[in-house]
Amino acid sequence: MAMAWKRRRSPAAPQYDPAFGDKALSEACQDVAAGRWQGLRDLLAAGAPRDWDRRSHRIRLLADAAADRRVAEAWQASEPDSPDALVLRADIEVMRMFAVARRGTMPAVNRLDWTARICLQASEAAPEDPHPWVSLVTLARLYEGGHAAMGRWWQELCARDPYHREAHHQGLRYMSARWHGSHGQAYNFARDRAAAAPLGSPLAVLPQVARAEQYRHRAESEGRNSLDLLHHWSGDAGRWDLRTTMERWIGSRTAPQAQDVADLNHLAHGLVHADMLAEAATVFDLLDGRATRVPWAYTGDPEQQYVRWRARTRTAGR
Repeated sequence: MAMAWKRRRSPAAPQYDPAFGDKALSEACQDVAAGRWQGLRDLLAAGAPRDWDRRSHRIRLLADAAADRRVAEAWQASEPDSPDALVLRADIEVMRMFAVARRGTMPAVNRLDWTARICLQASEAAPEDPHPWVSLVTLARLYEGGHAAMGRWWQELCARDPYHREAHHQGLRYMSARWHGSHGQAYNFARDRAAAAPLGSPLAVLPQVARAEQYRHRAESEGRNSLDLLHHWSGDAGRWDLRTTMERWIGSRTAPQAQDVADLNHLAHGLVHADMLAEAATVFDLLDGRATRVPWAYTGDPEQQYVRWRARTRTAGR
């Protein structure tokens, strides 16, 4: 009988882990798949006080995993007074609205309003927690023309955590040309918020996220080979942004944050396309093989892009 051999994964292949190394979060996601809610409760209760970035990372990944299941509803039925259960349920409802939009039909306004009310209830149940306001800022994108309360929601969020990582990425998307703003508005938002953030903050990468999203938007309409996109990253403004990010974030970084893997991938992607390979090598060393599909997928096959550019930075550093 012939033996079936399992193909080994190349040691050079990037590692994809949506939990970004958070083992407790990965285990809680497995609980979601099994229909158990107790692991979610324990995870959200065990987080470090006021580590809002990690809490939001956990809530968002759990919400995405639970959007097509009834785990949060079961938790609420068992513990109806739990603020954590309501905060998670609110984010799940936001993810469900985006799932409807991805199927090609924007959710009805009454459904969006119903979801917004759940988010507001969560904000009342957990008044210090910024995440219900992150949920609202995320949801606001789905309203035609944006939401009239977006400014107030943003103020409430920043009053709780003025440098909240997930909130700023959602705010950037809201301001983008794809949604309710323009490329110029997105860049202004990204640069202003990056400059206002303290040294060592991952918000310094916001201009790279804005540039990658502009590339994606324009490549979809103009094609990747458009002459206007040839120097998208390598122009003076792009290089200045990248040098600033390296100085304000990488040069002043003291401790890893919950979503550093995503932010470092954005920075590495921008650096290699700006031909700043020595700086990119530093970022690839920090990543240590950990990859995200975005933004590499914007410029080709994500795994091939990551592996090829990582190899080029190593060669350039010799």
